[in-house]
Amino acid sequence: MEAKNIGELKKSGYTSKTIKEEIRANLIERLKNKSSSFEGIQGFDDTVIPDLERALLSKHNFLLLGLRGQAKTRIARKLVTLLDEFIPIIEGSEINDDPLQPISIFGRNIVNTLGDKTPISWVHRSDRYVEKLATPDVSVADLIGDVDPIKAATLKLPYSDERVIHFGLIPRAHRSIFVINELPDLQPRIQVALFNILQEQDLQIRGFKLRFPLDIQFVFTANPEDYTNRGSIVTPLKDRIESQILTHYPKSIEIAKSITEQESKPAKQQSDKIEMHGLIRDILERLVFIARKSEFVDVNSGISTRLSISAMENLYSTAERRMLKNKEKKTSIRINDFWGIIPSIIGKVELVYEGEQEGHYNVALKFLEKAISETFLEYFENPKLSERSEKDVYGVVRAYFQNQNEVKLYNDDSDKDFQSALDKIVGLDGLLKTQKIKKADYPIMKELILHGLSEFEVIEKDFIINQMLFRDPLSGMLTELGDI
Repeated sequence: MEAKNIGELKKSGYTSKTIKEEIRANLIERLKNKSSSFEGIQGFDDTVIPDLERALLSKHNFLLLGLRGQAKTRIARKLVTLLDEFIPIIEGSEINDDPLQPISIFGRNIVNTLGDKTPISWVHRSDRYVEKLATPDVSVADLIGDVDPIKAATLKLPYSDERVIHFGLIPRAHRSIFVINELPDLQPRIQVALFNILQEQDLQIRGFKLRFPLDIQFVFTANPEDYTNRGSIVTPLKDRIESQILTHYPKSIEIAKSITEQESKPAKQQSDKIEMHGLIRDILERLVFIARKSEFVDVNSGISTRLSISAMENLYSTAERRMLKNKEKKTSIRINDFWGIIPSIIGKVELVYEGEQEGHYNVALKFLEKAISETFLEYFENPKLSERSEKDVYGVVRAYFQNQNEVKLYNDDSDKDFQSALDKIVGLDGLLKTQKIKKADYPIMKELILHGLSEFEVIEKDFIINQMLFRDPLSGMLTELGDI
């Protein structure tokens, strides 16, 4: 049974712990049991998480430094799971006063008056997390507090009396986790206001200094880009933050796929009726890896994992829209559907001058085309090398297009019409048999071969409003000459 007053709390054997001692004790238990400290955070097992665990075991405040979309805020929010499920506070305290160690004048007065009969309430760990986005308009009053002239006048108290203080976010986060996101965006004079809280544990409000041993686990996040584009962390504050932990993007496509699958949220109707081949996932994640290394992209800005998450959701919606238009009950995502994710790419990529000259749309297409060509080479031989070998595995397919045959793939084709267009291409079935491709994978593999051959210039691919036209490059040139 939960204690209802300080007397019952003492009889229960409760002992006060600081929040950092609390987190440390729970982390030690997880490490002993070999359970995950930050469940749901992937790709950091050997890099970021060990650094985090060392910081928490050391009872450090820490800064997470990394580009956008590197799970910094997610990590901060996961810290809540390392707190005790419930803690007692003095009932009515606005700063979560510890019943056995009150620090506010309200808490001290009520304990002095009622003693062991002081009523207590219990706070769940989910209510012990405070998050603030640093913006240029954040004031000292917002974070630390201010003198309340109305309270002073009403109670007839001088401004030097502790009771006239209106507490800001940080004092109200006593015995909680307090997160400041994008710390460099905080004005230097506001950052200076944090010095005493982090080191000396006192509050300074309009010249009124108050010894106030706040018990807070501070977490700060920052983007390296901020140091040059918008602001910086002042050196004395940086010095007071005991650990700085670097985050990063997924190191492998497999990890990236796992993160995207975990975070993307297609509607249940979509996931139930739309099939996504593993090859589609490979192309999607490879596209993001290519974008991060592209000469057209500002590498200092980074490319968030939100790109692949949004693109995944858009792929499902592109397929669903087509399925609904054709009154089909189910469908599969095609390579052709990737042209529906262009809006997901454009808004999440910061281009350098050369990229701006190319244009967002063309840059996005280049990422996609390179991702397709790299995925193609994972399954099939390079057409340029095959052409020079004794037996060209693409010979029959080349001949088909050289005989003036064209293939039109419409974005909104029904599954039946789309597959029929692919099945007409002579040589694809034979090629797939020699590569020992599973029969069930023939539809997606035929499409991959078609797009792959166009990337290696064996055939030509043209975008024409709502369709893609595949044909022999020479016939394309002759058509253009005929139009002159």
